Amino acid sequence: MATASAPLSSLLSLLYRSYPEAISPDTTELDLSHATSKIFPQYSYSAPQRTEIDQWLSKIQDLVAALNKQDKDIIDSILSELNSHLAGRTSLVGVLPSVADIAAYAVLAPVVEKWTPEERTGEHGYRHIVRHVDFVQNGALFGLRIPEEEKVAIDLDDIRFVPRPVDPREEKERKKKEKTAEQSALEEKPIVVGQSKPEKAKGKGRAQEVPESADRPAPAESNKEKREKKEKKEKREKLPKPGPPPATAPSPSLINLRIGHILRAINHPNADSLYVSTIDCGDAPGTENTSQDETTGRTVRTVCSGLNGLVPLEEMQGRKIVAVCNLKPVTMRGIKSAAMVLAASLRVAEGEDSHAGPVELVSPPPDAEAGERVFFEGWSEGEPEKVLNPKKKIWETFQPGFTTTDSLEVAFDSTQISILKNGEGSSEAAKKIGKLVTQSGGVCTVKSLKGATVR
Repeated sequence: MATASAPLSSLLSLLYRSYPEAISPDTTELDLSHATSKIFPQYSYSAPQRTEIDQWLSKIQDLVAALNKQDKDIIDSILSELNSHLAGRTSLVGVLPSVADIAAYAVLAPVVEKWTPEERTGEHGYRHIVRHVDFVQNGALFGLRIPEEEKVAIDLDDIRFVPRPVDPREEKERKKKEKTAEQSALEEKPIVVGQSKPEKAKGKGRAQEVPESADRPAPAESNKEKREKKEKKEKREKLPKPGPPPATAPSPSLINLRIGHILRAINHPNADSLYVSTIDCGDAPGTENTSQDETTGRTVRTVCSGLNGLVPLEEMQGRKIVAVCNLKPVTMRGIKSAAMVLAASLRVAEGEDSHAGPVELVSPPPDAEAGERVFFEGWSEGEPEKVLNPKKKIWETFQPGFTTTDSLEVAFDSTQISILKNGEGSSEAAKKIGKLVTQSGGVCTVKSLKGATVR
């Protein structure tokens, strides 16, 4: 795709200024289709990703033409498509930067600047486009050289409309009512024109007689049906009601700890304290809250971690970690996080800043495979919960026992957990400090923090 496909002087100027080593100022014709790999040589792009970049460059050119013609229908259509596309992505091709993101910024920045707050983040606004514009102009991932006075002023906390989350109970009740209404409509007998319904006489009189039809059951059959229904009801009442399910013994094994492989990590576009990591946790394709990584083809989870400023970004690239995989997913400043990366930090007194540092990632054995189960010695029995119920506070109950030893091994100290000290767990295991080990027998460690808390 040659320059003619995107004649954007502001885009070319921005590229020359920001990437002088990749884009020469003397270039008169820029092949945008191949510009991404020159600007971002540190990333690998698959064939589908390159195709998607070209498609978005084409749509952006269509948007330029529509803006020049003031064709509102086409403008609204492209903006709606772009906004929906960005709803679940950091960039136009997932989490990787591309020249299409910069082209979109060059075209949309002056447009977004003129939008009212309602047009930006109102009920019918384009909030994801606004977030993307702010991310591109400020994100270290792109490194654009834009003077502060030329940037679009965006307040990420000014959200005019937040969609009301669907209440599961209300949704269930709504579907139940719809189903009841449908059944009633199906069971309702058709009304015959010219034939009135039987009317009940006042007092002790019986209903007026109506001609019997072939569909009307005989009185004897009706009585039989009544007897059968009564007998079935009596049988149901005699059956003993099932008791509550047996309680699961309290144990840190309810927490699903697994080896994770961070493929890549970037700065969160909307939060200075967060990283956004793409992590292979060994999930099967199609597992809930996962996606297929376009670069490697692996099934991955997107994970937000409050480690920015505590762990260097380069330490988050291409490494093995231990992940908590059954916490309920949460959305953190616009990005859904489906796991948690375990890290050790110094214990602090109540009221002190627990995120002041230093912080060290928990390191599994080098030969551990993504998805391999990790557990504390003495606490391996039973299967982890599919998803930890926040109301049961299982993570909050057992996490205070997560610690590091003088030999820098990650371990579980059951003496710190009240329900185990009171005899609700295995008394024999409760007297021990169990190391965090993999199924193959390796021990998980940290670099230097002794007696630290792990979370």
